[in-house]
Amino acid sequence: MIPLENKQIWTKYTGAAEKKLLTRVVDQAEKVLKNHQPVLTDFYDPYHCELIFTVIKGIVGLKTVADGGYAEAERCRVLIFPEYMLPEQLDFKLTFLVVTGKFKMSPVNHRDYLGSLIGLGLKRAKLGDVIVSDQGAQIVVDTGVAQYIVAHLTKVGRVGVAVQEITREQLALPSPKIKIINTVVASMRLDAVSAAGYGTSRSKLVREINAGRLNLNWCLCNNPSALVQEGDMLSLRGRGRVKVAEIKGNTKKGRVSLVLHKYI
Repeated sequence: MIPLENKQIWTKYTGAAEKKLLTRVVDQAEKVLKNHQPVLTDFYDPYHCELIFTVIKGIVGLKTVADGGYAEAERCRVLIFPEYMLPEQLDFKLTFLVVTGKFKMSPVNHRDYLGSLIGLGLKRAKLGDVIVSDQGAQIVVDTGVAQYIVAHLTKVGRVGVAVQEITREQLALPSPKIKIINTVVASMRLDAVSAAGYGTSRSKLVREINAGRLNLNWCLCNNPSALVQEGDMLSLRGRGRVKVAEIKGNTKKGRVSLVLHKYI
């Protein structure tokens, strides 16, 4: 029997999507307890994966483990399973695809790949990370939609493409391109830190935040005065990501010295 506090944990969340997810997770947990069979979620970002872990960790007899295809994967599937099962018994139903085409004359980006996949009628929840390179992309997907993608994804942007399945071991992960920013901010407020990371004015970032264009740790945050901590990830729509890599301390004038990583 699932404790009442686990069933009601979503009451502190205001987002309808969060409540829907947590309700579904509790239902899945009850199925695992009843049928003694593991249940696999869709792909989620780190914030939503953590919500799932929070619900399950207090339920006696259940464990969770996440996998997105490689160690640094952002989007992962979570497996909810009986605690007596061994890790080698678990199947995350991940398939790995490589997309190739002549992209030199017509470069495409992550948004182009994702748009083409969604254009096939696929749900974002069935798609993991899209790893883009100059030669094409590698995509982690739900095994149930893999062959559909192989058969129907024929174009990304204006470029004709071919898709084939590869193994997990064949994933070629590029080294992330990072711009290191050493900066000083007045405070650890979201608007101040993000303005420094994205190289723009604080007033402009306040407008972006109020417009719902900035995520803090993969969760929409529309509070410019929210406090940011070391290790936090900022994501501004259309401007990429900034990680608070290190808080070095206060300067003599009482400002905060930071090291930020801008992913480019």
